[in-house]
Amino acid sequence: MNELPYFDTFLSYLRLEKTLSENTVVSYRYDLQRLFSFLTQHRIKKLADVRPGLLSRYIRVLFDIGFAPASIQRTLASMRSYFAFVAAEGEIAKDPTELLESPRNSRYLPSVLTVGEVETILDSIDLNRRGGVRDRAMLETLYATGMRVSELASFTYEQIIFDDEIVRVFGKGSKERLVPIGKVALHWIDEYYKTDRPGLARPFTDSTVFLSYRGRAISRMGIWKIVQGHVKRAGVKKTVSPHTFRHSFATHLLEGGADLRTVQEMLGHANIVTTEIYTHVDREYLKEVHRTFHPRSQGGR
Repeated sequence: MNELPYFDTFLSYLRLEKTLSENTVVSYRYDLQRLFSFLTQHRIKKLADVRPGLLSRYIRVLFDIGFAPASIQRTLASMRSYFAFVAAEGEIAKDPTELLESPRNSRYLPSVLTVGEVETILDSIDLNRRGGVRDRAMLETLYATGMRVSELASFTYEQIIFDDEIVRVFGKGSKERLVPIGKVALHWIDEYYKTDRPGLARPFTDSTVFLSYRGRAISRMGIWKIVQGHVKRAGVKKTVSPHTFRHSFATHLLEGGADLRTVQEMLGHANIVTTEIYTHVDREYLKEVHRTFHPRSQGGR
């Protein structure tokens, strides 16, 4: 397919017959363009080849790369409207969204990697390949800090406090938190700045740490694809996304003996600010917990 069938006609239908606002129409357009890109990547040649299972996989991808639940529900609404429209036009015989369920967050919780699986993925990255050192630094940072993929994508050099081995992370609602990063991830970031990043930077490049081959910040989908590629090459059979590294980060700290409230502070979960005891955790204590319980804080196996 060069484009989604009846795409412009469908948008006109939303404006004229459904009388949706222009903002909603624009949102539907972006949703469907993103869907078309996904279908193209999966070599879908015609709309009749789209199956409910593929659309369910697409929704899971959106969860994995950090889309908000409200955005995913709107994506479902736009897909349902579009496929119902093209079915009514006779483009497809059966609407693949009829049996598509609205996802529950618990159904899409990613699996947890073992420490060994994390190291297998990290050690399998080919450092001689273009972008290899960048990818190693990126995945090390994901696992060392438990950042959300959106936080990693917007991560800048100014957020790193090298002397304290801490990063400033700006989470949901621009809330700032301090997270220890450890020596291993800092080592790989330093290697990346010495090797890969100078070749990726362009005159317009800002201080974003992890760059695409075009010299701009890597998108959430771009990070997801990079993770998928290295997981496949490592031979790890679990379903793994960037969020899996965040989930594994928290799980490994807790399994090692870290207390829940400190891990919640590192993750930036909003519920810790509802109780006074969670309003402040000393940064030295945070660093000590990270050093003691994180498998890669000091470079040891």
